[in-house]
Amino acid sequence: MRFIPHSPTDVAEMLAAVGVASLDDLFRDIPDALRATGAIALPPGLSEQEVRRRLAELAARNDGATHLSFLGAGAYPHFSPAVVDNLLQRAEFYSAYTPYQPEVSQGTLQAIFEFQTLVAMLFGLEVANASMYDGASATAEAALMALRLAPKRPRIVLARSLHPHYRATVRTYLEGAGDSELLEAPFGADGRIDRDWLARHVDPRTSAVIVGYPNVFGVVEDLRGLHAIAAAQGALLVTATAESLALALLQSPGDCGAEIAVGEGQSFGIPLSYGGPGVGLFATRSKHVRSMPGRLVGEAHDDAGRRGYVLTLATREQHIRRERATSNICTNHGLVALAATVYLCLHGKHGLRQLAHLNLTRAHRAARALTAGGRWRMAFDGPFFNELALRGAGAQAALDAARADGVLAGVPLGEWYPELDDAFLVAVTEVHDDAALLRLARALGA
Repeated sequence: MRFIPHSPTDVAEMLAAVGVASLDDLFRDIPDALRATGAIALPPGLSEQEVRRRLAELAARNDGATHLSFLGAGAYPHFSPAVVDNLLQRAEFYSAYTPYQPEVSQGTLQAIFEFQTLVAMLFGLEVANASMYDGASATAEAALMALRLAPKRPRIVLARSLHPHYRATVRTYLEGAGDSELLEAPFGADGRIDRDWLARHVDPRTSAVIVGYPNVFGVVEDLRGLHAIAAAQGALLVTATAESLALALLQSPGDCGAEIAVGEGQSFGIPLSYGGPGVGLFATRSKHVRSMPGRLVGEAHDDAGRRGYVLTLATREQHIRRERATSNICTNHGLVALAATVYLCLHGKHGLRQLAHLNLTRAHRAARALTAGGRWRMAFDGPFFNELALRGAGAQAALDAARADGVLAGVPLGEWYPELDDAFLVAVTEVHDDAALLRLARALGA
């Protein structure tokens, strides 16, 4: 959005239009005690050339931007074709107003409808909403939705192998959700949720079991087995996917029995931007649509048979009675969701699958190279997609040395999992060619 300040002439014209003589007259209803009178300490203005020089100086302080990065753990380095940004920069996609109100353009509504369609296909479920803030908030909204669907079942079981940020967000959301109860299910030697523990603790009080797919260790959970345990007690299976590109290869959550599937769409054409923005993906079965948070755009036809798009469902308190609202999320990242839509449409079903396969093969090639010398070993023996956890003595020192060598080799896991203080997580994507993998192996002394 461009910032174009009003000129003195513009201000004078606006004051004349509303019938006041000055800005002080315009604000005269504000009590003097509430009005700031002092000058704001701002530096003097700069020319464009000076601003560019200043920004370059600040950017140069970010030495991580020049490093070869294998960091993942929820945010992934992927290549985004220039055409994605090119299409996003079309002026008709920019708006100072919430971009999906009923009066918005048909083009924006159609883009959201297509986004919903793509997300539903990825998750193998019937209905997807117009997006949420990010994967963590989408997971928390899924927990609230599960409690709404089963109000007499206050227990939510979270896999401890679910991303720690997602678990923390769920915990925060549920603090105000009455008598809800959270249990964390441990993981086993394969990095997957402990199914024996799960079978003992999922009971008729449980509304949902929430698992990562893949989980924070990059390991792919056995969804069908988990669904069998949850369904035997009448609980819902909910999946949360931080690396959504994996869904192009994995069996969809819907096909495996999940009733709700959520995820983070950052991998789809959205660059790493110091932690955001992302875009939350949310899908469920059509029978649950009225309990789904957020908004839904639908396709309709008028009397003449002409196709149009409408805001079909909006269960926020702004639209319905407050006590019946499903969520207070008022706006998604509309432009970010559009970026994901453009990215997915450009790749198509087969292109996305090829890209996911490339990620898989390179990650497994990296695993073989990094463990061949014996210094590092796989932390878990479960199947993985493009992210792997390694263990070995001196892990933190090795990461520090690699960074000094210009390589961000991985995310240490000890902060989240004290029992894994000798382990770290490595993400390998299509941006890492053979030369990059060789440099990683040398930096880690593999």
